[in-house]
Amino acid sequence: MQNESETVVKSRTPLKYREFNIDQIRDDFPILKRTVNGKQLVYLDNAATTQKPQSVIDATTHYYTFENANIHRGLHFLSEVATESYEQARLKVKEYINAMSASEIIFVRGATEAINLLANTMCRAGIIGEGDEIIITEMEHHANIVPWQLMCERNKAKLKVVPIDDNGDIIVGEYDKLINDKTKLVSIVHISNALGTINPVKEIIKTAHSRGVPVIIDGSQAVQHQAVDVQELDCDFYVFSGHKMYGPTGIGILYGKTKMLENLPPYQGGGDMIRKVTFEKTTFDDLPNKFEAGTPNIAGGIGLGVAVDYLKSFNMSNIIKHEEELLNYATEKLLQIEGLRIIGNAKKKSSVVSFVIDGIHPYDIGTIIDTDGIAIRTGHHCTQPIMQRYNLPATARASFALYNTLEEVDKLVVGIKKVISMFK
Repeated sequence: MQNESETVVKSRTPLKYREFNIDQIRDDFPILKRTVNGKQLVYLDNAATTQKPQSVIDATTHYYTFENANIHRGLHFLSEVATESYEQARLKVKEYINAMSASEIIFVRGATEAINLLANTMCRAGIIGEGDEIIITEMEHHANIVPWQLMCERNKAKLKVVPIDDNGDIIVGEYDKLINDKTKLVSIVHISNALGTINPVKEIIKTAHSRGVPVIIDGSQAVQHQAVDVQELDCDFYVFSGHKMYGPTGIGILYGKTKMLENLPPYQGGGDMIRKVTFEKTTFDDLPNKFEAGTPNIAGGIGLGVAVDYLKSFNMSNIIKHEEELLNYATEKLLQIEGLRIIGNAKKKSSVVSFVIDGIHPYDIGTIIDTDGIAIRTGHHCTQPIMQRYNLPATARASFALYNTLEEVDKLVVGIKKVISMFK
């Protein structure tokens, strides 16, 4: 059944595509104007979280200033306005990923909660039992490993791992060998946050579906870098976080096919997910309310909707072209540095360059270039199995967004050379 708000709230007219003008784009992000240690900020940690355009900041401020009220529960003016703004955001996300219905869009705190929701409810629904198998890959984020390990421990199921090759590509032939009659679920990352690998998810989904196996896609690193059409992919579930696509923290999306979501029990109990409560029995509401217990992150949901507006104001092909130019330029420049080695050279990559330098710990790289206002990520990036795969304690990672520039890449290169000269 469609969410009632879908019949009440009409989708806004899509914005016209803006010209991809990097100077104008950077003006949209107030934090990019600040200095760090007296130097102009160079923010290259976008795989961890992206910065927020002024429109998203304004939207959350506007909600708390003029619309603050609980949603779905009040007949008064503020509640109706807040509800409309929140449900409008759901429709925007539905359109952005081309879901069949807005009721397939579940608001959660982020991709981590979405995966935990699925692991918990699939376990309770009896979809995965003793001796059954779940397939993931060697490049997964911890959020797509640990929930399945916990589920396997509870249900005496087995976790199977598809290996990757030295370049960071999935060995598809090994996946084909692993999937069998015991496989009950495949859960795989769309784009690796540590390697930048773009996985052949459509092929993986097709193979799984040929055996009747549902597929979860972790799209946290994909929705901001490329067009995602969940109907075209034919995935059963797709999850992502708002803060990595220019939206607020503490908000994310679980997309699921209607039939799949209807077959799962509620994740949490409380207000807004019920139809009727008595001490003898409680009946639950239709989708999406069934999975949205309690007061949600209303401001975050509204802000995420505006982040979708922001992304849709550009032709996605222009974003892809710009970010590919950044990635290719950074790869070329970094490979010219003696002693530097890039980790992850997949055939298809997106917006991430992870690297190590002979004799220098990644933490030292990150600490020293931070003195010049350059922000990168160092560590295992919540992908410790990848570090083990390459026999590394950590990597340094530069990750790009639509507001980054070639000049910022040049500053990164200068900063790395400064690090090397200090250690020499």
